[in-house]
Amino acid sequence: MPAGAKPRNLGSVGAGEGPAWDGKGTLYFTDEHRITLRDSAGQIRVFREPSNDGSGLLFDPQGRLMICEGATRRVTRLEPDGRTIVLADRYQGMRFNSPNDLTIDSKGRIYFSDPRYGPRDNMEMRDEHGQQVEGVYRIDAPGKVTRIIGHEVDRANGVLVSQRDEYLYVADNDNNNVGAPRKLWRFRLRPDGTIEPGSRKLVFDWQNGRGPDGVKIDREGRLYVAAGLNKPNSPYETADKFKGGVYVISPEGKLLDFIPVPVDEVTNCAFGGPDWKTLFITAGGTLWSIPVNSPGWTPLSAR
Repeated sequence: MPAGAKPRNLGSVGAGEGPAWDGKGTLYFTDEHRITLRDSAGQIRVFREPSNDGSGLLFDPQGRLMICEGATRRVTRLEPDGRTIVLADRYQGMRFNSPNDLTIDSKGRIYFSDPRYGPRDNMEMRDEHGQQVEGVYRIDAPGKVTRIIGHEVDRANGVLVSQRDEYLYVADNDNNNVGAPRKLWRFRLRPDGTIEPGSRKLVFDWQNGRGPDGVKIDREGRLYVAAGLNKPNSPYETADKFKGGVYVISPEGKLLDFIPVPVDEVTNCAFGGPDWKTLFITAGGTLWSIPVNSPGWTPLSAR
C-alpha cells in the first residue's frame, strides 16, 4: 500500500459480497436480494433485482457478467442482448449446493466453488460413496461440468486461478464447526484444467479465527484475502489473533501486509479503477476502497 494509505468508507450501500469491476468505470456488488452498481461518479443504482442470492461476480474477457446464484443453485452469464445463459446447474443429475465464487483461466474455462452455508437438509451433491461434497467444479462450456476438487477440501469458498494458469487457490472455510479448516490452499493446475494429484500446499491458516473468503491477486502475484473478525463469533470463531480485513500474502504464504476493516464480516475484494490500482472491499453491507501500489490482475485487466 502507499505510505499512510487507509481504507475509505464509501457507505452502507448493500455491499455484502461479490465486488467486480467491469473495466469501464463501474463496480458491481451484491447482497442477498439485489445486484447493485457504483459508477465512476460514485452514483449507486440497482442493476438487478432479485439477484437470486447472488454471491460471486466476475466479468469474463468479453465483458460478460458471470454470477454465482446461491438461491437457484446455478452459475449464469448475462449476454450483451440481455439473455441469461445457464452455465451450470447440475452435476451428474444432482443440483449444486449453492455456488459461491468463481474464477476463469486463460482458455476461458470457469472454475467455481460449491459450499453450503446454512440449512443442509436439501443438499443433493454427493460423491460415489454417498458422502456430501462441497468442492470445486470446472465449466468448459454451458452444461459441460467437471468436478476437479472434492474431499481435498472441507468446504470450498473463494477460488482463484493465478497468472499463466499455474495454480488454483482455494479458500477452505468451514466457519460454523469448531476446529474445522480455515485455510487457504494452493493446487497446481495441469493444462487440461485438472489439479495435479498430491500438489495441495497450505498457504495460510487462520486457525480458530474467521477463515478466508474472497481471494484476488495483483500482477506481482501477491494474494489479497478477505478474512478475520473484529468481534468473536462464539463458539465458532475467535477475534483475538486475526482481525477483520484483507490479508496480503505472498504465493509462498508470507504475510506481507494487512488492511484493517472495522466492519464485520469482511467478505471479498476486487481490483478496479482506471489503472486497476484501487482495491474495493465488501464488509457487512458497507463498501470500502484503498489505493494499492501494484495493479490487480484479472482476465479482463490482462486483455
